[in-house]
Amino acid sequence: MERMDTVAVVGASLAGLRAAQALRRLGFSGRLIAIGEESEPPYDRPPLSKDVLAGKWDVERTRLLRPEDDALAVEWRLGRRAEALDLGARQVRLAGGESIGFDGLVIATGTYARRLPGAPPLAGIHVLRTLDDCLALRSALDASPRVVVIGAGFIGLEVAATCRGRGLEVTVVEALAAPLERGLGAKLGAYVGEIHRDQGVDLRLGAKVARLVGATRVEAVELADGTRIPADVVLVGIGAAPSTGWLEGSGLELADGVVCDASCRTTRAPFVVAAGDVARWPNPLFETSMRIEHWTNATEQADHAAATLLAGEGGGEPFAPVPFVWSDQYDRKIQVAGRLEGADATRIVDGSLEERRFVMLFGSHGRVCGVLGLNRPRLVMKARALIRDRAPFSSAPLA
Repeated sequence: MERMDTVAVVGASLAGLRAAQALRRLGFSGRLIAIGEESEPPYDRPPLSKDVLAGKWDVERTRLLRPEDDALAVEWRLGRRAEALDLGARQVRLAGGESIGFDGLVIATGTYARRLPGAPPLAGIHVLRTLDDCLALRSALDASPRVVVIGAGFIGLEVAATCRGRGLEVTVVEALAAPLERGLGAKLGAYVGEIHRDQGVDLRLGAKVARLVGATRVEAVELADGTRIPADVVLVGIGAAPSTGWLEGSGLELADGVVCDASCRTTRAPFVVAAGDVARWPNPLFETSMRIEHWTNATEQADHAAATLLAGEGGGEPFAPVPFVWSDQYDRKIQVAGRLEGADATRIVDGSLEERRFVMLFGSHGRVCGVLGLNRPRLVMKARALIRDRAPFSSAPLA
């Protein structure tokens, strides 16, 4: 196996930190350099749309580094953006001109929040991806503004719920026929929408944004039908894109993420692995290519990618997780595991839609492929195990 004296980790968020921890835990004793575009040390992102935005948590509660992590002996390069990768020279070039050499590389640069195309540079328009984004939005909410959320995905709905919890007037604008339609389907997405309507959210579905109106700061959101929704604060929550711009021209295969093999090794460089939101790989459990933007995957895939890197060229086992995501909205915990897309059968195995406390299994080709739970975390975890074990859909036990 090729000697590996220096490993660079590009991306200093959850996946990058977990990769560094895994490398040390698995015996790597060489030089370890972590490069992060943000000046903040690693922090947890899920609370940004909930507890931190609500003012219930201070920033320190989001920190991921613990005193024992000093023993990792990581050389942190924070506030330094990676600009280019030279595979031949095995170097990462940083903004400002510095180049970092490496023997092995972990790519964990995550995603960035998509902006509304053609939006003018008005004050009051926000996205939510980073800690700075969260603090800026939280400060704006302190003035009790009228809030319009564009996009009814998980981030948009969580922000809407947090704003309603602060007593603010909230309108959610979604181009599709139901919230979360791409992930949950139209029927279940509409069901989640009713939870928000019950909490006083003005939910506008099948509504396309024509433009944002204002002179120096946003005053309204104008829809394609000419309707104007007054707004003092606009949160654009229309998804995220993988942060791969710095890799263009490097020779790595890029296609909605960094393309990897089943072990999380990049397809064109055996000494480079990828993990977290930026990685795309074939998941053998579902026999499909995946790129997953969820907390659980970032931690699990970082561990796996580190092991693959240390295994050397040709080493490494397939990464075959059951995807898992949760979202806290009001007093509801929505949990999804596996893949709901492409399911050909469903059945409720606990609770009911009417009581808003249930577990629904999804089946594909005779096996359990996914689960959706509302306020039923213990049973969702049991169902996740059924998915991993390829349990038959018709007789899968859950109780």
